[in-house]
Amino acid sequence: MNELNKKRVWKKIQLSGEKLQSLLKPSYYHTNGRNAYAHIALSIKEKFGKSYKDISDDKLDEVLIHIDYLLENPN
Repeated sequence: MNELNKKRVWKKIQLSGEKLQSLLKPSYYHTNGRNAYAHIALSIKEKFGKSYKDISDDKLDEVLIHIDYLLENPN
């Protein structure tokens, strides 16, 4: 992904993470609370098989849609 798109995705992760933080359900594995930013980044990595920085530019819209999905469907 080019630098401009990386920054765009990171900004979206930050904004969405702020909103998602209070929506994430508590977890037995995260006794100090869950990290919404890490949750989003890990979900992207699981769905696309690589870090958001390493995804090709042609999948940018899919990544952004996936972040929106996570915000609408916190778990």
